[in-house]
Amino acid sequence: MKSRIPGRADSRTLGQALTGAGILLILAALALTLYNIREERKAERAASRVLETLDPEIRAEEQKHSGEAAVPGELPYYVLNPEIPMPEITVDGNSYIGTLEIVPLNLTLPVMSGWDYTKLKTAPCRYSGSAYTGDLVICAHNYARHFSGIKGLTPGGEVRFTDVRGNIFRYEITDAEILAPAEVEDMVTGDWDLTLFTCTTGGQTRFALRCERKQLPGRDRNMVRQRGEES
Repeated sequence: MKSRIPGRADSRTLGQALTGAGILLILAALALTLYNIREERKAERAASRVLETLDPEIRAEEQKHSGEAAVPGELPYYVLNPEIPMPEITVDGNSYIGTLEIVPLNLTLPVMSGWDYTKLKTAPCRYSGSAYTGDLVICAHNYARHFSGIKGLTPGGEVRFTDVRGNIFRYEITDAEILAPAEVEDMVTGDWDLTLFTCTTGGQTRFALRCERKQLPGRDRNMVRQRGEES
């Protein structure tokens, strides 16, 4: 009768266990990848559906309020009263403050008024601030057709935000930062007029794209200067 050699049997059993564990890890990674792809596609479709409703409503609001900024010698209402709340339009139970166009990516997205993790699955969300006060911060998931592409952008590119009354705010990309998730204060403070941010791959850090607003048109800029001299 042959004697059992414990070392060989144990090694074989361990090898089989490791192989099985490796297969399970591969299957888990594949399942996670497929899940993320499905979520990205759902988010892209959801944002597109919102834009189909939001765009014509913004055009209607623009026509409705077009006279407010056309009074001779008068500045637009959001320049005269920057602290006023940004107007909103409700689509499918969610409130939106406008649309965001990232020109170098040829990408246009709706922007929700407030944020939570459920809302982020549909569209980018306002994290804080306002386009009127020059401290707007917008966050979005690292989806391919949401904010994943901003990590490859360089200074000089243009970003546009259009509020729900059709007022267009143009920005120039000036800087980018990598911040830790706990550095909330650094995310929302500074001299930037617009910040776009998303998670980096793996979710360990946040990528922030900083933008400065381009100058007002000449007529409005001159009126701002005149009002400053009068005061």
